[in-house]
Order: sequence, then C-alpha cells, then structure tokens
Amino acid sequence: MIQSNRREVLQLLGGAVALPLAAGVVRGGATKPRIKVGQIGVGHAHANKLQVFRESPDYEVVGIVEADESLRREAQTNETYQDLPWMTQEQLLNVPGLELVLVETRVRDLLDAAEASVAAGKHIHLDKPAGSSLPQFRRILEAAERQQLLVQMGYMYRYSPAIVMLRDFLQRGWLGEPFEVHAVMSKQVGMEKRASWNEQPGGTMFELGCHLVDLVVGVMGKPDQVTAYPRRTIAGDGLQDNMLAVFEYPKATATIKSTALEVEGFDRRHLVVCGTEGTFHIQPLDRPQARLALSQERGKYQKDYQDVTFPKYSRYVDDAADIARVIRGEKSSEFSYAHDLTVQTAVLEASAMSTD
Repeated sequence: MIQSNRREVLQLLGGAVALPLAAGVVRGGATKPRIKVGQIGVGHAHANKLQVFRESPDYEVVGIVEADESLRREAQTNETYQDLPWMTQEQLLNVPGLELVLVETRVRDLLDAAEASVAAGKHIHLDKPAGSSLPQFRRILEAAERQQLLVQMGYMYRYSPAIVMLRDFLQRGWLGEPFEVHAVMSKQVGMEKRASWNEQPGGTMFELGCHLVDLVVGVMGKPDQVTAYPRRTIAGDGLQDNMLAVFEYPKATATIKSTALEVEGFDRRHLVVCGTEGTFHIQPLDRPQARLALSQERGKYQKDYQDVTFPKYSRYVDDAADIARVIRGEKSSEFSYAHDLTVQTAVLEASAMSTD
C-alpha cells in the first residue's frame, strides 16, 4: 500500500525502491553488462531523450515502438532514432533480457503504455505528467511496488545541480523552517502546440507547471490544500493559458505560476524557497544559477547574500545514470512511490482537473 507523510521530503523521498542486485553484474571494478532498454512512443515533447541512453555506456537500446504511422515516418528522419529496430509494443516487451522501458507517447497514451510495461515486469521511465487518471496511475504504482520495479518520472529538474544543492541545504537545516515558496515556469507557445496542449483540460499548469509541482512537493511535502486559478488570456481555442495555483501548508504557502504567453519566459523560470534562516533563489531553472541569503555562515557559505554558479546542466543524463544504479541494486530510488502519487494528485488539483 502506497503511503505518504510530511517528513518524506527531508529524507529526499528515498528508500522507496531497493532492488535486488541485477543478475550478472560484475563487482570489483570490472565492466558491468549493459542494461537493455526500449522506448514506447515518440509523440512526447521529450521523446528525444532516447539519445542520452544511446550515448550512455550503461545501456543497449534494443528497439522502439510507435503505432502512429505519421509519427513513425517523421521520427525515422531524426538522428535520435537512426539505425534502431522498429517493432510493435508486444514485440518490444518480449525482447529477451529487456529490463527498462522509456514511455514517451503522447500524454493521453502514457498510462496505458506504462501499465502494459509494468505488467510485463519492466522498470519504466515515465514521462510527465502522469496522465489524467489518478486511479490508473495509482494502480501502476501499486503494481510496480509489488514487483519491486522502478518507476522514474520524467520531471526534468530533479537532478539539476541547483536542486540537488537546495535539497542538501534543507536536509542540513541551513534554511531553517520554510515558510514561502514561489515558482514560475512559462514560455510563448504557438498555435499548433496550443492545440496539442488543449487535448487535456489542465492547460499550462498540467503541461509545464507539473515540473514545478514536483519541486514544491519535494521541498514542502504533501499540501493540506491546493487551489487552482485557471485563466484564458487568449480565448479563441479554449486553452487555459495563464494559470496560478496556491499550495497551503500549516505554516507556509507556495505559489506556482505557468503561462503560454511570456516573452523570453525561459530566462524567468525560477524557484524561490524562503526559510527562517535563509533564502535560496534558483534562476533560470534551465541554466541553473543560485542566489543565497543566509542568516549565518554555513559551511563554506558566508552570511548574507552570495551567488553560486553551476556547470552546464544537460537534462536526463543524471536521470539515466541513476536508473542504472537502481536497477543494478547499487542504491535505492531517490523518489518514493508515495512521492510520485502525491505529486500527481497535486498536479491534477493545481490544473483544476479531477482526481477521481
């Protein structure tokens, strides 16, 4: 049974998936066998992350699935998918030795592909957001938990060095008690993409803001209440393109803003965590930099304001490396089943969608 509690946040939501050591792993520094991975779908906006797995020495990509003929034809001209065998979902799930499936379909099809993969006994990387049916997502997580299978969500900032540093500060208590969190993730979206986003009723919060919901729940835990304020600034197509959500906690509030309208929105994407002993401000999220304000010296960090820079962050490289370590039994997952269920519940609530 998946359970959640407030203090899972300071434990980094870990210990959820402690897998037995993968068969055939060679210890003592010897070369480890590559993990066989396949991908279902190319319709997701982040489906090209397959290139990360192709370039990683940890993985052998054995095949790719795409039932939509037009999507498949387009993908076959993309370098990411060159020289890979195309097959049906049934064929992929029956490839001998397959351990991991990347689920990268259109959002509306994510949960069906994920459920089939878990039913076949495969670990999955499931792209975001986790569909519109919370009961189905819960069923997938429960099935994965029973089989000790990893479900890694495709939230793209989880392994950002700035977010990793923020989590470390929180665990050490260097920020004191968080009382305010503010996050923004927006961009300008053309009419074609607006139409695809409008296939789901959750608007920009569902499509973009879900990344921030994951971060807010990671910082603050399960909210007492989530209130959505959806707005349509461009009314023609019905897309909720200007959205705000307020997360309420016993001693804190968090706000998340996401729109499809902001000029140069990438540069203003940010996360600010204010605590009684310090403030941690990350901006921009995609090229992370941090500005710290501390009430006293903390380790190598001085009192008052200072700036912290990080090496270039490449999305999904650390995610892929972490999957390999979990599958090989070298570590537990950083994110529990309960955390992912809490996040998806909050995503739906923040998007003014049903959780039934």
